[in-house]
Amino acid sequence: MSMKILRGGMLTSIQDLGRLGYQKYGIIGSGVMDEWSARMANILVENDENEGVLELTMFGPQIEFLEDALIALTGGDLQATIENKEVPLWRPVYIKKGSVLSFGFAVSGCRAYLAVSSGFDIPLIIGSKSTYLRAGLGGFKGRALKEGDELFLGSKHTAFKDFAAKNISESFWAPTWSLPHPVWPSGDESVEIRVTSGAQMKLFTSESIHAFFNQNFTITADSDRMGYRLQGDRLSLIAKEDMISEAISFGSIQVPSEGNPIILLADRQTAGGYPKIAQVCSVDLSLIAQLKPDFQLSFRLISHNEAEALFLMRETDLLQQKYSVSFFQSESLVKRT
Repeated sequence: MSMKILRGGMLTSIQDLGRLGYQKYGIIGSGVMDEWSARMANILVENDENEGVLELTMFGPQIEFLEDALIALTGGDLQATIENKEVPLWRPVYIKKGSVLSFGFAVSGCRAYLAVSSGFDIPLIIGSKSTYLRAGLGGFKGRALKEGDELFLGSKHTAFKDFAAKNISESFWAPTWSLPHPVWPSGDESVEIRVTSGAQMKLFTSESIHAFFNQNFTITADSDRMGYRLQGDRLSLIAKEDMISEAISFGSIQVPSEGNPIILLADRQTAGGYPKIAQVCSVDLSLIAQLKPDFQLSFRLISHNEAEALFLMRETDLLQQKYSVSFFQSESLVKRT
């Protein structure tokens, strides 16, 4: 079972939840930018949450399905269509052999995720299917997908077989239900991001700390999967500091010498020597991943206990969504018979 790339899009790559546990060896984590959306896409097709997905950025690809397939699309809205008919998001979609799935520009959010029932039949490289683009490591030949690439899929499992048994005649079919999902910002207003204090916050002047939490920053055009560069009032230290490089985590906000913060993201370096003023709460990393250049954001400080409580609430919600998928899946297939 396979699918063929007819158009690569702006940046389409295979990612999973990351190459975890190797940062101490200098190997970056990579992985999806929007973990929540990617996990939900896999849940919708009853994959393991860490199965590889396609991450589509800003302008999507065009894909021909060479066999019937069960997919799910989550994250941003990149105007997915088959035969000029809108393909719904946040639900399983059964696609017939020969159908061509096309995407346009992002009208909501910035990144979409495509999961396929049974996943992609590609090797694990250092424990992950994620693509590290700068190093040409993992994923499909270590690079973004382009015209002519053919992706092979894993063995068909129960979710696919349940849909296939219904003898669907249309080019694609989806149930009427969908999972609750975020409404991504339009860019008309500043987006508030929750953070905890960074390891070196105390090294910044009181004026800089006040400015950090009381102004809007703009995401600049030279932002990417490694980090979002922000433009705003210059932040400065009380005195020059010679720091020893230390580990960097997803969402660390470091401030280089020119004074403009950088939010470090999926393809961040393993260690850094710039002072970190704050750390983005894990529950807001998906929101950041869906913001486009020129969007504005602001920061709100919360405690570590609050951040932990938000994380536990999100994980509880994910478990509830998983149970809901199992229930709705069986109900919709019975009604389809």
